[in-house]
Amino acid sequence: MLVACMVDLYNVGTYNADTGFKADYLNELEKMLEKVLPHAMLKAKPNLESRIRTLKRDLAIIYDMDQATGKDPQTTVDIVEEIDADD
Repeated sequence: MLVACMVDLYNVGTYNADTGFKADYLNELEKMLEKVLPHAMLKAKPNLESRIRTLKRDLAIIYDMDQATGKDPQTTVDIVEEIDADD
């Protein structure tokens, strides 16, 4: 749900900045999640901020692993081409 709401927030474009989101995006994200999950009582700080930090760290680890192997992250097209090449 969190990632889906962040994608929706990005697609709206109101909170977009050059390097990600503008400063007040967590409050809007909190409102969006309240509509989707009415009784979750998630707050921008510390709940959402902590989860986003964890997701960024996990993404950085995956990116570093891809860089260490010398491979770029695979897309669906790459996987389909690899399967076709094996046949």
